Amino acid sequence: MPHHALEVRGGPDAALAARLRALRAELDVPGEFPADVLTEAERAAAEVPGRVAADPDRADLTAVPFVTVDPAGSTDLDQALHLQAGPGRDELTVRYAIADVPGFVAPEGAVDAEARRRGQTVYLPDGRVPLHPEVLSEDAASLLPEVERPTFVWTFVLDAEGAVASTDLVRARIRSRAQLAYPQVQALLDDDAAPEAADWPAEVRASLALLPEVGARRTAQEAARGGASLSMPDQEISVVDGAYTLVQRVPLAAEDHNAQLSLMTGMAAARIMLEAGVGILRTMPAPDPDAVDAFRARTRALGLPWGEELDYGAYLRTVDPTDPRGLAVMHAATTLFRGAGYTAFDRGSVDPALRALPEDPEQAALAAPYAHTTAPLRRLVDRFVLVLCHAHVAGEPVPDWVRRALPDLPALMAESGRRASAADRAATDLVEAALLAARVGSVLEGTAVRTSEKGTDVQLTDPAVSLRVPGRAEPGTVVRVRVDAVDVAAGKVTASGVDWPHSAR
Repeated sequence: MPHHALEVRGGPDAALAARLRALRAELDVPGEFPADVLTEAERAAAEVPGRVAADPDRADLTAVPFVTVDPAGSTDLDQALHLQAGPGRDELTVRYAIADVPGFVAPEGAVDAEARRRGQTVYLPDGRVPLHPEVLSEDAASLLPEVERPTFVWTFVLDAEGAVASTDLVRARIRSRAQLAYPQVQALLDDDAAPEAADWPAEVRASLALLPEVGARRTAQEAARGGASLSMPDQEISVVDGAYTLVQRVPLAAEDHNAQLSLMTGMAAARIMLEAGVGILRTMPAPDPDAVDAFRARTRALGLPWGEELDYGAYLRTVDPTDPRGLAVMHAATTLFRGAGYTAFDRGSVDPALRALPEDPEQAALAAPYAHTTAPLRRLVDRFVLVLCHAHVAGEPVPDWVRRALPDLPALMAESGRRASAADRAATDLVEAALLAARVGSVLEGTAVRTSEKGTDVQLTDPAVSLRVPGRAEPGTVVRVRVDAVDVAAGKVTASGVDWPHSAR
């Protein structure tokens, strides 16, 4: 899928910067790490590498040419990959290394307690609020290139159809060969002579060249089970030369392929924990039949009908989100799957609420049980899932500290998710208002993407801002909007439709 991006800069604004700083306090976003947390983290960063190097039970996979693939500028690197084809390319071996964060965090110690309070890394325009101290998340535990790092390495063998024929999980030492960004990898996939990849080792190029094949096989498996991935355009905030920038883009194909590796790992983790009877899943209920009927009606109204012969996932794979009608379909599709959460279970628990396996273990959008396990530097629950899965695969007892934490993890993750979502929405509102402050009185073009009793949501073309406008306009239509007033401090924009049809007034 092609990459589409639009950058719009807002002028340096001290008032906006001050509001963004104040936002952290208003939403109770954690601030600096306490002194005891920093001390414990620094001690772990200094001591753990030596213990890992001397551990005879840890596999030495430093000869495997792993690489990391992340957004440009990332420093908290959770995953590294290596792909290898078997004879005839029927079998593909996927090695997926995940940062061994449990090796750096003392169970029920100061870093652990602070991580439970934070729940996940929060990303804001004026800087991220990390889950762990930077000495771990951006240094000692991060899979930075050309340094030895402790990891959990998942190994999957895929058959010709992309089904997982075998799964293994070991604690290991690796040495990433390169830190790559998605655009660099996409350039290689588009042209194996791309100058961006000219200096990469041949073994790295050979591994990455298999990424589209792995992604295609896993996408075929997703389609076969009726699952779906919603490839919504991303709206990103960044700071360029002191000015806030909004970028709206469709994910690169390399990102979609790489996401399939994470999904495959999460599904394997869920299966392992369900079979063992101890674990925590990322669950989501199936959509309400009335919601499905309403979505079908909306697709017909948009001229992109969802036929009965296609399941939900297959239909979404036919939709182009760069087309105004397709974008409206994607927005409507988000209403189908709601209620995601975490479900913990432990057949050996004295708590009756934990003893039974989940009645409905599936993540409905994926049409399979699923667990978060590939981002332990940035998300609390992944650290526990890694330890659980390794214990189950190795035939070892689950550590008591993990079992004690299980009942609390769903609520901790739910609270951190609410805080992160609120911070993201509030920050986006502030930046959008700042970008439109100089456009008061201007008439701008956009696409109506959703209507409700509160009005019509419009995605502007330039700048890449989303507005709610009073009245109703047919989703998928191109409309014009006048910016009537802007309150940057409140992150509020007042707008009205221009020359909308009678039904929109």
